[in-house]
Amino acid sequence: MTGYLTTHVLDTARGCPAEGIPIALYRVAGNSHKKVAETVTNADGRTDSPILPAEAFKPGTYELVFFAGDYLRRTGQTEGEVLFLDQVPIRFGMSEPDAHYHVPLLLAPYGMSTYRGS
Repeated sequence: MTGYLTTHVLDTARGCPAEGIPIALYRVAGNSHKKVAETVTNADGRTDSPILPAEAFKPGTYELVFFAGDYLRRTGQTEGEVLFLDQVPIRFGMSEPDAHYHVPLLLAPYGMSTYRGS
């Protein structure tokens, strides 16, 4: 298998990459979550290497959790104890064993979106 998974975070409110956002990747089976990786975005809003490299890739259901709350506070976009977006989970499936999956997060204080990129 040569599939792998990458991600990045763009701050759409500020129009720039989102640096310093912790990300966790879980493999999901039913109600069970098993953490398989964690990383932090770099100055380009990307991870320094694939969050799930080819040697660890297995088709299945996964969940990326972006811990965006501290970033939004640090950049002055939100404040307070309870945030509209704090931890942002994205659950998705990977079924093609030889594919590059790219699942980015487009982030703003009161909205987010994702897509399957390339």
